[in-house]
Amino acid sequence: MSERFLDFDVLVVGSGLAGLSTALHLAANRRVAVLTKRGLDDSASAWAQGGIAAVLDPSDSFDAHVRDTLVAGDGLCDEVAVRHVVEHAPEAIRWLQSLGVPFSLEDGQIHLTREGGHSARRIAHVADATGAAVQRTLIEQVRSSPNITVLEHHTLVDLITGSRLGLEANRCLGLYALDELSDEVLTLRAPHTVLATGGAGKVYLYTTNPDTATGDGIAAAWRAGCRVADMEFIQFHPTCLYHPLAKSFLISEAVRGEGGRLILPDGTRFMPQHDPRAELAPRDVVARAIDFEMKKHGLDCVYLDISHQSPAFLQEHFPNILARCAELGIDITRQPIPVVPAAHYTCGGVVTDLHARTDIPGLYAVGETAWTGLHGANRLASNSLLECMVFAHAAARHIEVTERHPPPALPLWDDSRVTDPDEMVVISHNWEELRRFMWDYVGIVRTNKRLERAAHRIATLKGEIHEFYARFHVTRDLLELRNLVQVADLIVRSAQLRHESRGLHYSRDYPAKLPRALDTVLAPF
Repeated sequence: MSERFLDFDVLVVGSGLAGLSTALHLAANRRVAVLTKRGLDDSASAWAQGGIAAVLDPSDSFDAHVRDTLVAGDGLCDEVAVRHVVEHAPEAIRWLQSLGVPFSLEDGQIHLTREGGHSARRIAHVADATGAAVQRTLIEQVRSSPNITVLEHHTLVDLITGSRLGLEANRCLGLYALDELSDEVLTLRAPHTVLATGGAGKVYLYTTNPDTATGDGIAAAWRAGCRVADMEFIQFHPTCLYHPLAKSFLISEAVRGEGGRLILPDGTRFMPQHDPRAELAPRDVVARAIDFEMKKHGLDCVYLDISHQSPAFLQEHFPNILARCAELGIDITRQPIPVVPAAHYTCGGVVTDLHARTDIPGLYAVGETAWTGLHGANRLASNSLLECMVFAHAAARHIEVTERHPPPALPLWDDSRVTDPDEMVVISHNWEELRRFMWDYVGIVRTNKRLERAAHRIATLKGEIHEFYARFHVTRDLLELRNLVQVADLIVRSAQLRHESRGLHYSRDYPAKLPRALDTVLAPF
């Protein structure tokens, strides 16, 4: 039995933009622990190329940004939440500037690019590696803050709540976390816990997400008793680099924003036949178009051609894409880039309000883990990093003005009745099976029969994993698989409830859109 017991004012689970921003906003007055499964810099935020959407040009307007977001969300955005995020965007950019984020400039002002679905140039960026630049800056700030304790290689096992302990008042009291270095489960206690664990892209075979994107926060919140919403809306990024040596490298939306054209192997441009906005259509439209063309022509990929731009332009705007492609023998100044769609963003998540509060007092969710009402049925490009920042600030403000409830004594983790796993091949086999059938059955285009097959396999896997979890010491692989299967179940159940095609959810059995847009909300109890 573990004897480790740690106390903090706030626990932040996740080290992406959402988690680090929350921690920094709280660090002046609170003792904060930031838990991350791997190193501090292993997050989806660091992979974000495009940038952060914000109205910074006098010719642009909040109303226009709101309108573009609502159009992309296809009837399911919460307009109050959308306006809240949009109006706080300039403040968020100024905060990052104050920390030293080196945004790309033009004539002394932040250079703004344009991405699909936006009616104006409003994407603040750091060349084509915005996420990495922001993460580096925030990590430096976090590491230099005396009130922030970073717990690397710590994996969330489960949340600890009053209801689970049989207490009359239900609130989040802390969590259990696996310390991989000591191979023991620690008990962490705090009046406030913030889930900022990112999305669940690894539930699919092909994804632009890092290996850490296993839906940990969504699954843990669900097990603790929180509602989730709109989990069927998984955004597939239309242009992931297709190359046997390239793992999850995405070709930024901004490449199409700067004139990139999608073509077939014979050079035929196809997007104008699918949508009047052509390559600047929202991601779901572009992803379905690519999927259609690949299946129609029996292709392994299509191509994105930006070679009509000058080498100097490409070096200035897309240095990382230029360099990575060059490493793989692709000269994007002369050749088109081979691309395929890949799972990219989880639009649904844990239901929260404008303060980032979940259904359980003391528990918050920020970033891709949360459902705020911003994205609706499809995320507008570069609204995600913005959402992280706005709701990180909102959560921190609410925590600072909320009365602290000192948690009671918590039970330590008891693993006295379990043994070491005898065959880890069970986990690796189930992991591969899950990701493949989710890709085949619950991908860009869905049918009732495919969803039924997926649901059947998920039920079997859940039984096997539950037995494994009950009998053996926990490992990170087991915890991640447990969470992925839970998230897969939520995605499939949500998809089965939506009898229409809307946004990112396209069903051959229900190709029409219903006259009224309704969120899919699931409750665990």
